[in-house]
Amino acid sequence: MEMTKRPYVICHMVPSVDGRIVVKGWELPKAAYAEYEQTAEIFDADGWIIGRVSMEPYAGKSKVPRRKGGQPIPRTDFIARRDAESYAIALDPSGKLTWKSASIDEEHVITVLTEAVSDDYLAFLQARGVSYVFGGKERLSLPRVLQKLRKEFGIKTLLLEGGGKINGSFLAADLVDELSILFAPVADGGVGTPSLFDAKAGRGPARNLKLLSVERRKGDLLWARYKVKR
Repeated sequence: MEMTKRPYVICHMVPSVDGRIVVKGWELPKAAYAEYEQTAEIFDADGWIIGRVSMEPYAGKSKVPRRKGGQPIPRTDFIARRDAESYAIALDPSGKLTWKSASIDEEHVITVLTEAVSDDYLAFLQARGVSYVFGGKERLSLPRVLQKLRKEFGIKTLLLEGGGKINGSFLAADLVDELSILFAPVADGGVGTPSLFDAKAGRGPARNLKLLSVERRKGDLLWARYKVKR
């Protein structure tokens, strides 16, 4: 694939002060969730990206019908829309999300797959009007995925709002450009629970940061923005 530019990636998250991201049991005020959305809007991003597990509540539940005959479906990207104002992007290598709609709150859905998914699933996505791009044969290449999102959909700014493993994968691949962190007024204290970046066991792919700004927000949140040094 010809090398193209990729989107500017901003990791936008609400961790505890000790970096945990599972909010169950935190009892955050409603103002904290409103602040997360309001600060996200400041970036005027073209889309947001998360993993399969995080996307399941948005995708809903449907049934993937069996195809009756027909030619094999080629493993080429399927672009249902290029003119959406915003995109909701799911990393779903095995094709497990059963979409009920091709949009989430007017944001067009793009799902990122490997070529190992079934023809039944590809036919299902096409019938639903869900765009899909392939990120590799059996494993996703995140640089390749980002290049396609920029080239095919014109996505220039992308919010990364995933779980620890997804965020960690972007960090390890040096694909995070900026961090937008709303520190929740919680000391979690959990051991073994997901953190902001879970790239690998032991020593991780440390990245040096430059502080851009710090601001107190409603709900006792502290909003810190960092640029990744390169």
